[in-house]
Formats: sequence, C-alpha cells, structure tokens
Amino acid sequence: MAAICGFLTVMQCTLTSRLRTLLVLGRVSNLPTVWSNCVAGWWLAGCGTGAKLPLLLLGMSALYLGGMYLNDAFDAEFDRQRRAVRPIPSGQISEPEVWRFGWGWLILGIILLFSLGKLAGFLAVVLAVCILIYNQTHKLITASPWLMGLCRFWVYVIAGTTGPDGLVGWPIWCGFALAGYIVGLSYVARKESFTGPVPYWPLIFLAAPILLAWIMDPGVYRWQAVWIALALGLWVTRCIRPVFQSGPVNVGRVVSGLLAGIVFVDWLAVAPECPRGLSLIFMLLFGATQLLQRFIPAT
Repeated sequence: MAAICGFLTVMQCTLTSRLRTLLVLGRVSNLPTVWSNCVAGWWLAGCGTGAKLPLLLLGMSALYLGGMYLNDAFDAEFDRQRRAVRPIPSGQISEPEVWRFGWGWLILGIILLFSLGKLAGFLAVVLAVCILIYNQTHKLITASPWLMGLCRFWVYVIAGTTGPDGLVGWPIWCGFALAGYIVGLSYVARKESFTGPVPYWPLIFLAAPILLAWIMDPGVYRWQAVWIALALGLWVTRCIRPVFQSGPVNVGRVVSGLLAGIVFVDWLAVAPECPRGLSLIFMLLFGATQLLQRFIPAT
C-alpha cells in the first residue's frame, strides 16, 4: 500500500511539473489579453452572432499558443547561452517536442478560424506567417517590435470579420492603435535579452490608443472614454516609472505590467458605447491577467 501511495505521489508531482512546463512555454498568463483583443474587435464590428465568439476565442488562443511554443523552439540555442532556466535548455522538455506542439497549435488555430469564414481563415494564415517571421527574426533585427505589433493588429482585423456587415473600419483603426502600443512594449521587452538601458523614444508609442481615442471620439463620446483613457495612462505611467529612475530596471516586471495594460487598450477601443456588462468583462480579464502572472511568467 505504501508503495502504491508513493508511486501515485511521484506521478502527481511529475504531471504537475509537466503541466507547469507547458503553461510556461505557452505564456498562458497573457491569454486574457488575447481574449480581450477578440472581444473588442468582435464588438467594434457590430458583435455579429454570439456563436462566432467562442470559435474566435479558441482559434486565436491556439494561434497564440502556437506562436509562444515556436518562439522557444526558434530561440533554443539563444536560451542555452543566455536564459538557461527556460524549459528547453533546462531539460524540462525536448526541443523536438516543442516544435511539434507549436506546429500543432498553429494548424489548429487556422482550422478553427477557417470555420468562421474564408476571409477569417485567410487572415489567420497571414497572421501565422507573421508569427513565424517574427519568431525567426526577432533576435536578429532591431525592427522586430513592429512585427509583433503587426501580429496583434491582425487579431483585431480577424475579430472584425465576424461582424454582421463584414469587416469595417473601426477594428482596423483600433488595431493600428493596439499595434502602436505593442511596438512600444516590445522595444522595452527586448532589453530582457540584450544589455543596455531601456530606450525612451519607443515609449511614445504607448500613448497611441489614447491619441486615437481623442481623434475618433468626438463630442460626448470623447468624455465617455476619458475615464478609461485616464486609467490606461496612469497604469502605463506606473509600469514605466522605473525606466526613468536611477539603478537597475526589472524589465520583466515592467513588461508584465504593460502586457496586462493591453486589456485597458481594448476597453478604451469600445469605450464610447460600452455597456456595463462588457466593462465588467474587461475588468475581469485584467484581473485574470494579473492573477495568472503571479504563477506563470508573462515573458
């Protein structure tokens, strides 16, 4: 009996360790930000049918997970030299297995999004190509943050295809604003792997969603959005404050906070006509991101 209990304990520990490795590889703490992108793009396109939203969430989640797994697969050699604690160099999982997981998630995401229509499926392929290009080049070129911004842009556009009238302008414009925010965030994130001070100029792009809201929300709509814009501005300021202080900067902590701020960006995008129920969803997604980041690293 003692032997059986010991065996079950070992099995439980092994399964727990295995699950955590898979969650770390997928950076699942950031998944709520992908869901908020989907909800915002779906809402901006006129909501469409509720039946499409679950497929959109599942398909985009699969593409995100595929991108994250392939990110570690492409970076395996780099991580062996610079980040030995990552799952592959630390021996928690084999490199071929990560490649299989990555391709599997990516293909599943494309299939799920094709079920929403030919345009959504085609754009899912475009997004998958952008993900692959980013993963292959982001350690080689300094302009890689723009590729990351482009990836998040396509999430909004794909979500916009689920609208009753087809793809309209709002998801596209708000997708550009989100892309600008991601560019600023990604330039900061690069300093996790490369030495040197965090550059100041890319931080300007973090204000892109607020600027767009000011331009595109005239009159009474502007004042309906001002509180969310203020919340986003205060959150971003809180996150990047260490960049302007003397001493070493915990870049991972800064980036984690800015990643959670993506939910505020999405909330601001729908702010002019956002019902209370939808606001509650965004607040829950922001809280979920913060909670998950305590257990699973965001970067």
